[in-house]
Amino acid sequence: MADVLPLVEARLRTALGEPDARAAVTFLGTDRIEVLRFTGDDPEGDLVRYATLGMSARPMTDPTAMLADPVEGPRAELVLSVRAGLADTDKVLRPLAVLAASPQVEGVVVAPGASLDVGEPLWPGAPFTSVLVAEPGGLVEDLELPDPLDPVRFLPLLPMTPNEAAWKRVHGAQALQERWLTHGTDLRDPARRPVPLD
Repeated sequence: MADVLPLVEARLRTALGEPDARAAVTFLGTDRIEVLRFTGDDPEGDLVRYATLGMSARPMTDPTAMLADPVEGPRAELVLSVRAGLADTDKVLRPLAVLAASPQVEGVVVAPGASLDVGEPLWPGAPFTSVLVAEPGGLVEDLELPDPLDPVRFLPLLPMTPNEAAWKRVHGAQALQERWLTHGTDLRDPARRPVPLD
């Protein structure tokens, strides 16, 4: 069986350049999760991207399944893009690793439209404690793996304030994204204000 993670890291490097920092976190009973930081792919030099590496080593399993399939099932990594220099966003490494470990720890399948909550600010002073999982394919293309393995999808994360997360639970992910779009919300601003929700 293919060793997935070297292929995943190669895809990230192709899309985002060389990582300029990386950190590893291991939670009891789970595989090691790394978070890589990239600052080289942005021509303006004002974006920093964080990508998980390790979440895709195993397929995610439907929590209602009796047995976990060790081969088939969706695979993903998480990607967060924020404007550099506006907040201490490097502290997001551990919360990102927690989110990436959630399929192993909690038996959840992370997919577009889902909300993921870490229960604390994503970085010091952040107005966000959760993220909306967006559609993949824009920044980092899916990584096809040999049959019968599912491709690895690189899922963008959009930070949400607690009020936005509560509004999304009622109205849905698409409605929240439309509201962001209508108000011209800069989702990469690590200190942005909540979008008007009334």
